[in-house]
Amino acid sequence: MARSGGFKSPARRDRYSLAYDRAMTECPAPDAVLDVDTRHGTTRVYRFGQGDAPPIVLLPALMATSACYASLVPAFAAHGPVYTIDTLGEAGRSVHTAPFADIPDRARCLDDVLERLELTGVHLVGGSTGGWHAFNQAIHAPGRVASISVLDPTTVTAAFSRSVLWYGALTAILNRDWVWRRFLCWSAGEDIMDRPDARLVLAGIRTYRARVPFQVCPCDDDIRSVRVPVLALFGARSVVHDPIAAADRLRTLLPRADVETLPDAGHYLFLRPEDRDRIIDRVLTFVHRVS
Repeated sequence: MARSGGFKSPARRDRYSLAYDRAMTECPAPDAVLDVDTRHGTTRVYRFGQGDAPPIVLLPALMATSACYASLVPAFAAHGPVYTIDTLGEAGRSVHTAPFADIPDRARCLDDVLERLELTGVHLVGGSTGGWHAFNQAIHAPGRVASISVLDPTTVTAAFSRSVLWYGALTAILNRDWVWRRFLCWSAGEDIMDRPDARLVLAGIRTYRARVPFQVCPCDDDIRSVRVPVLALFGARSVVHDPIAAADRLRTLLPRADVETLPDAGHYLFLRPEDRDRIIDRVLTFVHRVS
């Protein structure tokens, strides 16, 4: 990438900051707020929970920041230390200062974060694009990773659906609240437009100019190269890709992976309380089993 990501103007940064602060009030108070220096800038990290249990690191969806995990953090933090990360190069409190050269560079950057935090044996958990980041880490910089748990990961074993691409073009052209509300209702299965975390994603899209290599599906050999244990949960009602095909392809490429499709869940996998409880139980059981 030729340039680094940043806010489009100081005024837009201030407007985003208000939405960010509002969304983060939905999370429990962190035990630590850390700004970690890496080769590509400063990454904002929040730590929740105490103890010597294996560390869980949550990787957010595209433009979603740590705030997207407000409903999962309390349950995970009750069992041990949890770290949430604002992805460098996207909107959030991380500050992007040096361009990414390629997709493996993004894994090296996250490895910098884990190294500075002196974390090893890390269990990565990522939803949507966060799941793509987890796989990217397992492929290109797995040294500090003990396992990955991915929640309806996008562009890992299935491309975006044509409908997502169509909506992406429409929102880029119109960029009106009614269009975004319609997109979110379609993709989530219900109207989540007024949730603080959803408003924050929209604020980021409108105020921040991301400069990151576009996420693409890894090749088959890259996926086969993953050696860490993998838990993959897909939403059968996900519309952003073909979840059944994605799950089947992952089973074929990684026969040892633990793959499950939640029959009534959409792409926002932990939106419904019953699915959220299932995910928490599955992830914690998996983490403790492979640790």
